[in-house]
Amino acid sequence: MAAKLEVFCGSSAFWDVELTWNTTNPDFTACFHKTVLLWIPFGFLWIMAPFETYYLLKSTSRFIPWTGINVSKLVTASALSILALADLSYSVHRHVSWGWDVPSADYYAPFIKLVSFLLVIAFIVAGRLRGIISSGILFLFWLILVIASAFTYRTVIKQALDEDSVEDKFDFTINMIYYPLVVASFLLSCFADAKPHHRQFKPVSDEKECPEQYSSFLSRLLFSWFTKLAIQGWKRSLVYPDLWSLNHEDKTENVLPIFDNFWQEHLSKCQSLSRSAAYSRRKNDEVNFLHEDKNKNRPNIVIALCKTFGPFFLSGAVFKLIHDILQFATPKLLKLLIGFISSNEPLWKGMLYALLMFIAATIQSITLSVYFHRMYIVGMRIRTALISVIYRKALVMSSSARKESTMGEIVNLMSVDAQRFMDLMTFLNMLWSAPLQILLALVFLWDELGPAVLAGLGIMILMIPINGVIASHTKKLQVKQMKTKDKRVKMMNEILGGIKVLKLYAWEESFQKQVNDTRNKEVQDLKKIAYLNAVTSFLWSTAPFLVALASFTVYVLVDPYNILDAQRAFVSIALFNILRFPMIMLPSLITMLVMASVSVKRMNKYIRSEELDPYVSHDDHEVDPIVIEHGTFTWSRDEAPVLKDINLRIHQGMLVAVVGQVGAGKSSLLSALLGDMEKLEGLVNVKGSVAYVPQQAWIQNATVKDNILFAQPLNAKLYKEAIETCALQSDLDILPGGDLTEIGEKGINLSGGQKQRVSLARSVYSDADIYILDDPLSAVDSHVGKHIFEKVIGPQGVLKEKTRLLVTHSISFLSETDLIVVMKDGMVLELGSYKELLEKKGAFGEFLLQYLQEDVEQVENFDPEELEAIEEIVSKVGSPELERQLSKMDSESGDTEQQRRERLRSLSQQLSISSSHSEYSSPSGNFSGSIKRKESTSTSGKFIDGKIADGRPVQSKDGTKLIQSETAETGEVKLSVYVTYFKSVGYLWVVAVLITYLAMQGFSVGSNVWLSAWSNDKPQEDGTQDVNQRNLRLGVYGALGAAQGIAVLMGSFSLSYGTMQASSLLHGQLLLNILRSPMHFFDTTPIGRIVNRFSKDIDTLDITIPMNLRSFLACFLQVLATLFVISLETPIFLAVILPVAVVYYLVQKFYIATSRQLKRLESVTRSPIYSHFSETLAGVSTIRAYNAQERFVRESNSRVDTNQSCYFPSTVSNRWLAIRLEFCGNCIVFFAALFAVLGRDTLSPGSVGLSVSYAVSITAVLNWMVRMSSELETNIVSVERLLEYTTTPNEAPWNVEDHKPPKSWPDKGVVNFKDYATRYRKGLDLVLKGISCNMNEGEKVGIVGRTGAGKSSLTLSLFRIIEAAGGSISIDDIDISKIGLHDLRSKLTIIPQDPVLFSGTLRMNLDPFNIYSDEEIWRALEHSHLKSFVSSLEAGLEHEVAEGGENLSVGQRQLVCLARALLRKTKVLVLDEATAAVDLETDDLIQATIRKEFSDCTVLTIAHRLNTVMDYTRVMVLDQGKIIEFDSPEALLKDSTTVFYSMAKDAGLV
Repeated sequence: MAAKLEVFCGSSAFWDVELTWNTTNPDFTACFHKTVLLWIPFGFLWIMAPFETYYLLKSTSRFIPWTGINVSKLVTASALSILALADLSYSVHRHVSWGWDVPSADYYAPFIKLVSFLLVIAFIVAGRLRGIISSGILFLFWLILVIASAFTYRTVIKQALDEDSVEDKFDFTINMIYYPLVVASFLLSCFADAKPHHRQFKPVSDEKECPEQYSSFLSRLLFSWFTKLAIQGWKRSLVYPDLWSLNHEDKTENVLPIFDNFWQEHLSKCQSLSRSAAYSRRKNDEVNFLHEDKNKNRPNIVIALCKTFGPFFLSGAVFKLIHDILQFATPKLLKLLIGFISSNEPLWKGMLYALLMFIAATIQSITLSVYFHRMYIVGMRIRTALISVIYRKALVMSSSARKESTMGEIVNLMSVDAQRFMDLMTFLNMLWSAPLQILLALVFLWDELGPAVLAGLGIMILMIPINGVIASHTKKLQVKQMKTKDKRVKMMNEILGGIKVLKLYAWEESFQKQVNDTRNKEVQDLKKIAYLNAVTSFLWSTAPFLVALASFTVYVLVDPYNILDAQRAFVSIALFNILRFPMIMLPSLITMLVMASVSVKRMNKYIRSEELDPYVSHDDHEVDPIVIEHGTFTWSRDEAPVLKDINLRIHQGMLVAVVGQVGAGKSSLLSALLGDMEKLEGLVNVKGSVAYVPQQAWIQNATVKDNILFAQPLNAKLYKEAIETCALQSDLDILPGGDLTEIGEKGINLSGGQKQRVSLARSVYSDADIYILDDPLSAVDSHVGKHIFEKVIGPQGVLKEKTRLLVTHSISFLSETDLIVVMKDGMVLELGSYKELLEKKGAFGEFLLQYLQEDVEQVENFDPEELEAIEEIVSKVGSPELERQLSKMDSESGDTEQQRRERLRSLSQQLSISSSHSEYSSPSGNFSGSIKRKESTSTSGKFIDGKIADGRPVQSKDGTKLIQSETAETGEVKLSVYVTYFKSVGYLWVVAVLITYLAMQGFSVGSNVWLSAWSNDKPQEDGTQDVNQRNLRLGVYGALGAAQGIAVLMGSFSLSYGTMQASSLLHGQLLLNILRSPMHFFDTTPIGRIVNRFSKDIDTLDITIPMNLRSFLACFLQVLATLFVISLETPIFLAVILPVAVVYYLVQKFYIATSRQLKRLESVTRSPIYSHFSETLAGVSTIRAYNAQERFVRESNSRVDTNQSCYFPSTVSNRWLAIRLEFCGNCIVFFAALFAVLGRDTLSPGSVGLSVSYAVSITAVLNWMVRMSSELETNIVSVERLLEYTTTPNEAPWNVEDHKPPKSWPDKGVVNFKDYATRYRKGLDLVLKGISCNMNEGEKVGIVGRTGAGKSSLTLSLFRIIEAAGGSISIDDIDISKIGLHDLRSKLTIIPQDPVLFSGTLRMNLDPFNIYSDEEIWRALEHSHLKSFVSSLEAGLEHEVAEGGENLSVGQRQLVCLARALLRKTKVLVLDEATAAVDLETDDLIQATIRKEFSDCTVLTIAHRLNTVMDYTRVMVLDQGKIIEFDSPEALLKDSTTVFYSMAKDAGLV
């Protein structure tokens, strides 16, 4: 080959070793210049040309304007083409004109240059047209060409200087012009061109575009495009508007379609495999259960993830491969350097080795940073895809599947499991990289130590099964811990959702104990995992040392002539250090894989859960808008049908009422129409758009206006009509921000009536074809209900031309409906118009009679003709005595209509009394875990002076915004945060950790210094070792290593124990403080934000911070040890290390300021993802009914993008730091090697080996230390966030020892208000002003008042949910403000508006403190009419109540609340009358029980329906926070000027 090249070059030598290597002034031959140094750069260009062409064709941008950069690029490339052409012409001229024998190389070299530069020109022009602003391939081409041409340029100048004259002036001139032009082209390629005119994905006007995609290739390699943001973050704390939007490739709108494509393909394949397998089994008429792989044909999300993100992941793996191979260049160069020290080779060779070490290290730094950057992007895209899959799955999950996955589990899938996938990406390549590094290290070690390295290999193989056993134990504990964590997060969700009830019952301590018990179990598992990880750390940190010790021992013992010199020892140590990283990373990787496999299992279980079958067809050819034929439906296929053989056909424009008792299946019928159930048989067709008003209004955390518009464009006329017809105008007038007032999470600052009317207004505004209304009038007062029916729902309402399906418990408006559907036990019993059904006297007649027995007030609403029909029903089903009375009524035909009404009311009361003594069965009929009724609150709108009537503030001080944006702390994490955390760890453990880690590092330094001394030991004269000296060296070296291992083990144990203690302590403080926070805290703080503290932030404390601390401590101490050793061995290094250390410090400060704030912003933008998700889960039926799924998915995606736009710069900042720090580290290596070369006369090989080895290791260690200190500071933000919620203001103390009331208190129940005033929060107006009254023992007091009078405020004051601003309240002469909250609240009884139940046993829901005996509980159940129902349950009192009590009907939940009151039965009962949401039978039972069981108690009732307080002792009428009337109902009704009289008149009672 060389001979052929010599002929090609004209008999010139191709390679001359004496000229190039064995000389003090090296150079290449002329032939080498014209071939190799030319072919390498231009060969690279032509090989990469197809890739450049592909990028050009793939580009979606067009037309970069002419700029100085691209014009200069064209000019320089054209000039180089002209030079190449001139050079080629000159060669031809020499041959043709002068007859010279020109070598082929002289023709080919300029020709290759010419065509290559023309290709470059073509790429520059095409790049401008196709919008390529910077070409990586052209940059690398110019870089290689600059390096290769530099040798030729030097040679030409050297020859000219050596010969004092130039032989060929033309050739010399060409070369002198050529190289500067190449350098200029290279420099131009370092800059990016202007942005293209036409781009496919232009940013939205208010978005800040990410500079990455418009940066030069060099800027992207070095992450220089991030510098501007880093400077900004250093100058001041970053805020969200400072950040860029995501690159288009990373946005959900780009990631999801690609992922969805592969996911759907995978699902289809799984379904077809399942079908073919099923067909095969049917064909063979047998099923082989033993060998059937259950998971084989089931969807696995990992497969879709691999197909989607695999190619990009693998492209990053190429950079990892380059880095791994280059790692082994350093030990080889170190070997050459140590060899150089003890030789007489020319100085330039030592300098070359030093330079090559620097270049190799720099390329390693760049490739590793590019690799990590790509892995972060892959992880980010995977998280985007996973969150979207989880969110979209929640929108289509069936009811039975929803029961399997609780809110806590799904939130954990989003927050923890998706994060684990993301974290795993940066380490996943270690699966192949670690074995490759280990293999290469062993190969090179074999070269150094021979077969002795097998001893080390044996130790590594021994480690694998030990680690396997530990990993399997860790996995089991991990699964267990995650289940416990899910349970804890679920409990916290429930506690936060029902916090008001907990406070009213004084149950906080019981639930605190339950959460702490669950947390303790979780901590026990976490401790075991931490201890196992400590053992793993011990095994793998001592493994490299054991490998080195075993290899050295065998090497020196196997042959007396085997001398461990400096070259062999330190090259081996360098290789062992390379070996250390994959060996240390393997256990971490295994742990991560274990955690990821747990997450995969959980994720797959979730995505495989049953989905709703879209059984509702939308056939536009169908005549009628709603059709159900032979429909049989269930909530779960495992359970009995809820609706049976439903046949229903509703004509266009009809108003259809659905009536029946609780549990009859009314709401289920609506759910069946909406597609929320499982269809077993039949057909359902819905033609046209649907608007849905659920029984429990679903309100978003947005403004009133946004809730009504529901993302539709504003139509002012329609919007105004919706507001007025739904009776919202008066509420909006009171609100400070009008319709722009923000509604809190779950509508927390609206009353039930207001929520329902906002929900109704939303449906009116939607202008749909079909209206499905689930008892929307139950939550509003009767006069408001009448207004809404007339203006909205009824024959003259705005919806009169629409098809309306109305579920109702009220019969006031039935006569105005077109069709009535009577349901019982899930079947349609009767169907017909009001008149038809009355004439039938069947099931509808029974329903009306039942109604009459329970609500006399409604008699006022009947027409005269209806009275006759009702009398006929009564006569048909009543007793002989009642018939006689009816006969008497009929005979008095001359009576007025009013007199007939009075007699019928009297008759109905008799019916009610007779029925109340009959035996009662469960109000819900058949009990089933899946048959559920959604409750609604029964208060009407009550806004006053910035607060609402049920005791919640409507707004914060700054106007219309209730839910404040989550704040992000700015600046450095305060020292107090660290102090608090380390206090929580315990100073004893902090000291123990520091001592053990210092000892570990001391032993490590000792072993290396000992090895350096050993390597300098001279062999004996015959070339053998001194045996005694060798044994001493080995013994001490081994002892130092063993001591280091023990220190690691003790340090890991101490750190694990201390950090777990801190985590437990902070969790306990957080829980206690949250439970002791006043109600207004929960009104203004979204549940998702608090849950985020208990899930993600506690997870950071449990797992991430201990890992950060361990890594930071190890790195910091290793840096100190390194500086100590270097300064000890070669003091001259300090001259370089000190200035570099200053740079390191500045860069660290520079980086941490930005990184820390980015982490905070990422944390703050994470909460809205979960808040929106929780909101979606609560309103999934409404979202589906309005067909708004796509919009909600887009909103979720938008929130994910917002969060990722904070995460992305955070990852880039790490790479930006790494490149710069590693460059400084590489300079240390270069100068360390250079000083070794320059001072080789005074340094021993052992000293050089030790110094350079440590210099090589300090690069990675310093970089890792800065990373870990930053990671620690950014993760300690979680401690800061927890502490934020442990220092929020608290309620008054639960117990005040100095003012304990007597155990029998209150024994009379005398309540006295003395000039009492209160406000909801400091800065708000008074809601009660100068209340003075006395309620006597056993008195029954009704509290009434118009909207916003302050009724609920009065009762909240009694429980001190809001505190006094003046005056006092005393009960039995004890001032309630002086005693503890629990002493007060536990001695009062309340039946609250919302029947809140918690998951757990029925017994726990009745008696969480286990105070009462089973006998007392059964007695309470008997009196609350639940005994027969509970007795029928298999588990009885231990029956498990579902989350939110969803497996009990509303009636049953209300009765459980009544049972709670009966158990406690104190002398003061507060009844927040909330019975409009339950059926009338249950309502009557509750009222009758209260009258009987609490006859000797003082009863305060907030009356929403006046008829319930007509027989009370006294009635208190409130207005604008003052008592305006307080007397008996009879006295107040006698005076027609009283407010009470006018209210009674409005309600039709007088």
